[in-house]
Amino acid sequence: MPASPSTARAINDRLALRLLQQEGPLTAGQLKQLTGLSRPTVADLVERLTAAGLITVVGESGEQRRGPNAKVYGIVADRAHLAALDIRTEGVAVAVADLVGRVLAEASAPIGDDTGTGPAVEQAVTLVERVVKEAGADRLHTVGIGAPGLIDPASGELRDSSGLPEWHRRLVAALQERLPEARVSVENETNLAALAEQRDGVARDRDTFVLLWLGHGTGAAVVLDGALRRGASGGTGEIGFLPVPGAAALPSSTDCEGGFHSLAASGAVVDLAARCGISVEPGQEPSAVGVVRAAAGLVRSAVRDVRGVETGAGASGTASKGGASRSMGGTEASVSPRAVPVASPRAVPATRFLDALADRLAVGVASVVAILDPGCVVLGGEVGQAGGDELAARVQDRIARMTPLTTEVRTTTLGGSAVLRGALLTARDRAQEELFTPGERPLRRS
Repeated sequence: MPASPSTARAINDRLALRLLQQEGPLTAGQLKQLTGLSRPTVADLVERLTAAGLITVVGESGEQRRGPNAKVYGIVADRAHLAALDIRTEGVAVAVADLVGRVLAEASAPIGDDTGTGPAVEQAVTLVERVVKEAGADRLHTVGIGAPGLIDPASGELRDSSGLPEWHRRLVAALQERLPEARVSVENETNLAALAEQRDGVARDRDTFVLLWLGHGTGAAVVLDGALRRGASGGTGEIGFLPVPGAAALPSSTDCEGGFHSLAASGAVVDLAARCGISVEPGQEPSAVGVVRAAAGLVRSAVRDVRGVETGAGASGTASKGGASRSMGGTEASVSPRAVPVASPRAVPATRFLDALADRLAVGVASVVAILDPGCVVLGGEVGQAGGDELAARVQDRIARMTPLTTEVRTTTLGGSAVLRGALLTARDRAQEELFTPGERPLRRS
């Protein structure tokens, strides 16, 4: 059955808007070429979208031809403003962007453990209001929030958890009350990080992958056939509760101590580093990110030294030996681990630490691989980013020995910022879905 004229127009309008969102400003001729629509049809939709205040002329094409240059059309970016929040146990980060996702202002603030629920909520809401003002936005159309913990798939609300601050749940309600015109939604932080890696990060070429979040706590997000999987209760990826060998006790329904969390959470990583002899600069508080970054840096430097000795490389990075030329490039796997201590004795504790950490991470990764066979695992979060290729290569090597399922282990390119980026992407998608759909409530300028 052919579509009615109004339905066809709506489809064409949405197609043009999506192209403008993905490709950036375009001329009518470029829209015609990309959509395959006729010139009169494109002219009509450009007129409609301009009248609706969704697109506007942003310049001229500058083409060398007779007559005036073609007009270039772009989405009216300030048609709506969006906010993204990354709420953690220790604080909150906020970013405000326009309809095309350009960040206009951002800020973060710590919230101490001893801060009461009411003051913590007020501090977070005040930060949001300040960033909105700095962005020059009168109001917010959509707010996307990333938070640790389970999201109820039926209500979309953050579920109560004894392991998380109460102000997390109260903040969502407070934002909805203080921003009554905004659409406020909350999603698990690791899920948002995975969406960001899929759209803008290291998993852009993967339809199926798992993100292992390594930060203050642990978590996992599962993307299968291009879709994020949340599970029946919203708990897909709660890998912190995974029972692991050698733990003193089993995890419980309210406490993940004794599970994978006990091996890979930040406190466990710092303790492991101390046992392996990783020293911390005097006066500095040891952190998982700090010790992992320091260890990876030492090993990376030692490997470069080994390559230099093996190749006799000079400033050019290449050398001839026995008539063969060898590049300084390549992976750490090409260097024998036994050669690293010779080149840099300081790297011995760092190597021991990264090996031990990879052993721990492989326990969780191997379990995920055995069940899902994702083909790709991304080490995400601040700790995953700090470990870099030195940690990822070690985990991949262990997985290759533990399972017959081929699995590539990659390092995040977004790190801890992935949560805020994912929240912003979902907020933008939601706003565009509403604003780009004909027949919705009248558009209003924010």
